[in-house]
Amino acid sequence: MKLSDPLHGEVELLPIDHVLLRGVPARPALDGRSGSYDFSELERALARLAGWLAGFGLERGARVASWIAKGPVAALMPLAAPRAGLVHVPVNPQLKHAQVAHILADSGAALLIGTPARLDTLGEGDAPPGCRLLREDDAAAGMSGGEGIGPSEAAPDDLAAILYTSGSTGRPKGVMLSHANLWLGAVAVADYLRLSPHDRTLCVLPLSFDYGQNQLLSTWYAGGCVYPLDYLTPRDVMKSVDRRDITTLAGVPPLWVQLTELDWPAETAAKLRRLTNSGGALTRPLVAKLRALFPQADLYPMYGLTEAFRSTYLPPALVESRPDSMGSAIPFAEILVVRPDGSLTGDEEPGELVHCGPLVAQGYWRDDRRTAERFKPAPPMSRYGGMAVWSGDTVRRDKDGLLFFVGRDDAMIKSAGNRISPTEIEEAAVAVEGVAEAAALGVKDERLGQAVLLLLRVGNEGVKAQVEAQLKAELPNFMQPREIVVLAEFPRNPNGKIDRVALAKDYAA
Repeated sequence: MKLSDPLHGEVELLPIDHVLLRGVPARPALDGRSGSYDFSELERALARLAGWLAGFGLERGARVASWIAKGPVAALMPLAAPRAGLVHVPVNPQLKHAQVAHILADSGAALLIGTPARLDTLGEGDAPPGCRLLREDDAAAGMSGGEGIGPSEAAPDDLAAILYTSGSTGRPKGVMLSHANLWLGAVAVADYLRLSPHDRTLCVLPLSFDYGQNQLLSTWYAGGCVYPLDYLTPRDVMKSVDRRDITTLAGVPPLWVQLTELDWPAETAAKLRRLTNSGGALTRPLVAKLRALFPQADLYPMYGLTEAFRSTYLPPALVESRPDSMGSAIPFAEILVVRPDGSLTGDEEPGELVHCGPLVAQGYWRDDRRTAERFKPAPPMSRYGGMAVWSGDTVRRDKDGLLFFVGRDDAMIKSAGNRISPTEIEEAAVAVEGVAEAAALGVKDERLGQAVLLLLRVGNEGVKAQVEAQLKAELPNFMQPREIVVLAEFPRNPNGKIDRVALAKDYAA
């Protein structure tokens, strides 16, 4: 099947598990601590892993979750599950059993592949009835031996993955991604990053994120090699760039801050040809540091939504003159800025960013209410029509068509590239006996972008220590509050609810 795009011509849409077939068989495709694979070897490993998954006899479209360390199995699961007619549900390795239990139950996972240590953290009832728990070693054994299955014949709209992302309220919700969503995301990024078979991408971002997963898919689409890395310190990243001759590195602002604090040998810094950023805006001082430290690398600031993968990028040639800009639409994305009545804004007039086109996801898994809030018919002037993602983000467009971020309407906390639901933190806090009310806010932080501030109304001061202990046990590190403040009373709005605007003014300024 082919897609005709008004600006980019015809593109052939293939099932996402075909992506390795684009590479030159004898060229390297995956390198790492677990060994190296060329494209032909990796395709055979993919076929065997898919065959192993198919051997469980699950119905077509059943969900398979993975909660594993980076390596060949983690890298191939986004392709192996769809090839076997299943839907992949990657789980962020930083999550703890409560969040994992929610994802497993919400997705109705039939299988969970995990490391033994992670599986051991799950208690009785954390996995849904009938969900089979399997060790990562079992998947690795299946990948190295056994019968393989050939490339799938999935339709472009067939569901391939569910990626869980936090909203401003409630628990994480699953974004449904089709084969076409993943394929076009790989095509688009490989195109505007100008990736080639000679590129080597260091994959430091979690593969449970759309940004992290696309590191693999776009590099493979271009015929390049990926190096997945679970790093402990920023220095591990620098060492890997040097040892593996890395050309491409994707990151979020806090990582760039840490990397610019290192003493990079000039010959190591010169190996990087391409830096990409998302998950938060780069500041002007940080852009200047990156340009000085990596003068031979192109810098690509980007903006995205899990619900539509990626919306905009700023070409490297404009970074120095327009470092505050989000850029303009990536290939296969149509980005409109609209007024509340749905009409287009004028130049420099703030409006809501609306993403139209084939990168738009299929909605939230089994959540019609929240799907209807975010996925709505495209504005009448859209060249694509159909459903669009109404982002809730306010932006403005200048006379040259470049976009600039103005503000976010929801209460999402964005810290170190993670989208954090205030409600999830608050629910964990009020579960502690003696906590009457809780409010989580995002406060400015130079290294993280935003840090979490938790405000409590409690019966006695001693409860604060209990809350700290509860949060450390129940929530991942990136959701831990930088500070917990106890208040005698919370301000109220006319409806008697906590006045979050007043709290933000007093404590998050």
